[in-house]
Amino acid sequence: MSKKVSVFGLHAVRALLERHPERVIEIFALRERQDQALQSLVQSAQKMGIRPQFVPKHTLEKKAEGGNHQGVVVTAQEAPLLSDNDLPDLVEKSAGKALFLVLDGITDPHNLGACLRTADAAGVTAVIVPKDKSASLNPTVRKVASGAAETVPLVQVTNLARALKQLQDLQVWVMGTAGEAEQSVYAVDLKNSVAVVMGAEGDGMRRLTRETCDELIKIPLQGTVSSLNVSVATGVCLFEAVRQRQGN
Repeated sequence: MSKKVSVFGLHAVRALLERHPERVIEIFALRERQDQALQSLVQSAQKMGIRPQFVPKHTLEKKAEGGNHQGVVVTAQEAPLLSDNDLPDLVEKSAGKALFLVLDGITDPHNLGACLRTADAAGVTAVIVPKDKSASLNPTVRKVASGAAETVPLVQVTNLARALKQLQDLQVWVMGTAGEAEQSVYAVDLKNSVAVVMGAEGDGMRRLTRETCDELIKIPLQGTVSSLNVSVATGVCLFEAVRQRQGN
């Protein structure tokens, strides 16, 4: 039997209802909130045959464990972890516009949670992590992700370099981020299917991961710091892809 988890926040709950309504067990809405955003979400749930329970604020705060619930919390079945075998299907469904985030050696659960949250906001196809030397989906990750851990497909692979080669065979261009790279993230084409690889803070990408990349890119820094937090760097790269894909 799959584990039950709490998903909260208007965006995360709406995404779960739209993408995986079959996983929703219960939905709790703030009794005192009657604005259009929440009412629209409640109506969507009702159309799917899910009857919301209207509860006081303290009930939602308890269910969200202090997270920013924005007036709605869902109890849902935990999302299944995906594997290398799911990559072809993910690429096919993206219709030539896949956007993968690959995290190589991100062991801090706060960073993984923040990256998942950013990935959700940028509409990524999936986040790919290695089984070893990577943070796992623990309660800290879920809390920091603010519901994104239940909406963003997470692919856990045994051999990261092999998974990247598989993506390349599926016509996905693999771009690794490195401070010494010559190309700026703002100068490369991110409109077609791409996988953006982020390395661990300090150490960066592992050697084999770096060698597998089609291209290395960097974020041009203007100040005195030598690097950005990995979740911040992730946001810069992913939203440059979003900007290009929106034609701006």
